[in-house]
Amino acid sequence: MDDKPREHRRGARRRVLLASVAGCAVLGGVLVLLPWGQQAPPALTPQARALAAVTIGVPAALPDLEALVEERQRHLDRHPRDARAWAVLGSARVEQGLRLADPAYWPRAEKALRASLKVRPEGNAPALRGLAALANARRDFAAAREWGEAARKLEPERWTTYPPLIEASAGLGDHEETGRLLEKLTALRTGPAVMARAAAVYRDRGWREDAAAKLADAVSAAGEPAERAAYLERAGQLAWERGDREDALRHFREAVRIDPDQRAAQAGQGRALASLGRTTEALSAYRVALAKHPRPEYALELGELYESLGLTRAARVQYGVLRERVRVAAAHGADEELVLGRFETDHGDAGDAVRRLRAEWTRQPSTEVADALGWALHRAGRHEEALPFAVRATEGTQGGGVRSALYVFHRGMIERSLERYGAARRHLQEALRINPWFSPLGVPQAQRALARLGEPSVQAGPESL
Repeated sequence: MDDKPREHRRGARRRVLLASVAGCAVLGGVLVLLPWGQQAPPALTPQARALAAVTIGVPAALPDLEALVEERQRHLDRHPRDARAWAVLGSARVEQGLRLADPAYWPRAEKALRASLKVRPEGNAPALRGLAALANARRDFAAAREWGEAARKLEPERWTTYPPLIEASAGLGDHEETGRLLEKLTALRTGPAVMARAAAVYRDRGWREDAAAKLADAVSAAGEPAERAAYLERAGQLAWERGDREDALRHFREAVRIDPDQRAAQAGQGRALASLGRTTEALSAYRVALAKHPRPEYALELGELYESLGLTRAARVQYGVLRERVRVAAAHGADEELVLGRFETDHGDAGDAVRRLRAEWTRQPSTEVADALGWALHRAGRHEEALPFAVRATEGTQGGGVRSALYVFHRGMIERSLERYGAARRHLQEALRINPWFSPLGVPQAQRALARLGEPSVQAGPESL
């Protein structure tokens, strides 16, 4: 008689027995974790998901935020002395305003957060953190630092105290303090939110590979889709800044697939598609971004794309949108002077841009303001004054560690106007190496300037090389 069928049956019985033992082990583990007779906990409600996100300061889905706001408002109608509920409501309003790019949320957020402080004026760190986040959203980084420091005084070992302070310090151009705060944050906590915050600091220092690695880890570790999509959008922005159009587009598309309300990624798609010559798709992506997330910088980008295509009337429409969005933001306490100054520099009154950006520099001397002010001074014909700001924006030793093709282009054009032809040639070439598609209007300018500069002349001396 053949022994093979018998061996096969014995092997099958052993596999069944092992599977049964494994199943009992898993069941036993579940029974250890759950009280006798209790079922596994239900999935989190939208309100609970948004509450968890708002409490630790990470992106939340818009429908979840709406559910949380409605629930907190109903609760406060019955319990108006609940300071924590007021703080949660205010912080949720801040996140809604950020997701929707709607500054009308800022006064409502402030009202709720100040109500929390009124009910509980002492020891109310959640309200103080919420006010710091609100000030950052309004680009009032000095106020954000004050609120954040007040929260840190109360809870120096709570990790959620530090992200708003890091953002404020970066906005104020205080890179040393930003580094110290990040060290403290990473000592207190790991996880995707901390990874993403570290990536932003690394990007500003010019550590692109480290920033990209941190964001990749944050994407992998993120819990909710809205959080993961936000980190994907940032990864796409990093890829775009280094000139990797295809990788940027892949990240932006994945972000939108996961979270259709991720309008920053929609605008990112427009940027990448335009650089790939897919103009019709790019225009559509920008329009979608502006329809539900009308950030003034998106209107500026779309206007410049139209202008590069010779569609001046369509460009003027978008520039009008930009002005209106800046006006609305100012009416609700938000500062959009930086984007308005950039617009005026290239498309309006450069002298007015200088005045606006000088005031902005006094309030918050960050790298991006240094670049914008230097470029405005150059466009106003004040090249000698412009150069120190351009140097500050591009030299790591002066805080300008971020490798921005736009900033380096600005510096090269300023140096060309000052007849520093060797430095101008180097920086214009570097701008095109960093990202050959950094701007639909700036790239042709850089190419024409390089063509006029020609090849360096040995007889002209070291400055021409």
